[in-house]
Amino acid sequence: MPLSDADLIARVLVFDDRHAFSELVKRNQSSLRGFLRGLSKGDHALADDLAQETLIEAYRSLRQFEGAAKFNTWLLGIAYNRFRGNLRRRREEPVDMSKESDQPPNASSNPHSSQDIGQDLDAALATLRPEEQIALRLCYREGLSHEEAANVIGCPLGTLKTHILRAKARLRSFLDAYA
Repeated sequence: MPLSDADLIARVLVFDDRHAFSELVKRNQSSLRGFLRGLSKGDHALADDLAQETLIEAYRSLRQFEGAAKFNTWLLGIAYNRFRGNLRRRREEPVDMSKESDQPPNASSNPHSSQDIGQDLDAALATLRPEEQIALRLCYREGLSHEEAANVIGCPLGTLKTHILRAKARLRSFLDAYA
């Protein structure tokens, strides 16, 4: 029977069991890297660097993990803070807000003729404000509850829900052409 995350964390803390931490990494690295790749607009090298920094920080600060949230939620919170720190250092914005428009991306008289609706969806997502993108990504791609996502990004629950509602409304207006 596989050990729970709590059991693995206890083994790391009590015995400095690096194999137990390795198991935690294996369980969570795919979600962590996917989350960071989404935030970094598909920059795999940056996402992998940030994932490695996140895991090192998680190992070093594991004693601070209180267990109130799932380990994965705590890890995504560290990753988000690493990403934000990287943005501050590079003085970049998470999304190019100049692409905002009230028209659906690649809209034409026949929206169903689009070669790749997935590209249009990606373009529509790119028009969302950064906090809306992150809220959607955490709740719908990473499967976190609203409470967990609010904890990750450090905002009140009501604010997170507002970000999600606004993002859905904006996406709905962009994607109505495909209905």
